[in-house]
Amino acid sequence: MIRTLFTLLLVITALLAQAAAPPRLVLDVACFRNEDQVVKGGVVEIYTTVSGQALTYMRRGPKMFQAAATVTLEVIRPDGSAAYQETVTLKPPVLRDTTAAIKNPISFQKRIVLPDGTYTIRGQVRDQYRAGTSSITDLPLTVKTTATKPTLSDVVLLAKPASRTIAEGNNFIRNGLSLTRAPGGLYSRGAEKLNFYAELYNAPIGQPITVRYRVRAAGSAKDAASGTGTATGLEGRPTPVLGQLDLTKLPAGEYVLTVEIRNAKSQMLASQTAKVRYNPADYAPAGAVMP
Repeated sequence: MIRTLFTLLLVITALLAQAAAPPRLVLDVACFRNEDQVVKGGVVEIYTTVSGQALTYMRRGPKMFQAAATVTLEVIRPDGSAAYQETVTLKPPVLRDTTAAIKNPISFQKRIVLPDGTYTIRGQVRDQYRAGTSSITDLPLTVKTTATKPTLSDVVLLAKPASRTIAEGNNFIRNGLSLTRAPGGLYSRGAEKLNFYAELYNAPIGQPITVRYRVRAAGSAKDAASGTGTATGLEGRPTPVLGQLDLTKLPAGEYVLTVEIRNAKSQMLASQTAKVRYNPADYAPAGAVMP
């Protein structure tokens, strides 16, 4: 009897601790060159993801419960002024039972144009149904788009391979490809493939290039997985750079993805890195969706 009561107390304590925790916010930022030559600066894509686990679910009807989070995004200049600010309300799918072990995260993406320079991206999330619970996440950002040599954009980690689409006016489409973000670079339960997307600028026009990519455990000099691909430099627009790696043989941990662009003589033209987290025992968050 005492053991049963003790176990019940531990469960209740864990649930109360989870309920008291503020909602968690994940910010992912990718910077691309602005193809509109009239507008100076770069295109910045901000991916915002809120975990559904720490949100408060309110009853909306018989066996209908829903949460809501208010997210404020700011891009702050070095002098403290705001280059961009917006507040949105996100609502995860309705649950029939609030004791469900998996509560889906909610995500959205914003695409803005910023002049070259340094900024701080700040995201603040509040639980609409629980006063006094909020958290703030800051990320540094540098926008630099004036390079004339071959240059890679930021690498976007994807939850699934990029796919061709005919939809227009969608913030998730670049170069005619639909991109589904892997929030926080996290690959978890059910995610067997790492996919990525980047853009190569000032590529040698019409010339074949080799794309080499690898992941290494943080601090390691040995490849945990690697791959190669090919592309041809395009004229008048960015050259898409895509790749995929198998994660199933990797142990859980922190990794660094390195993407290299080389010419026909195997000379390095450009490179870029991205942080990857692999945890097959955890639940994988969904890719970003429109609010």
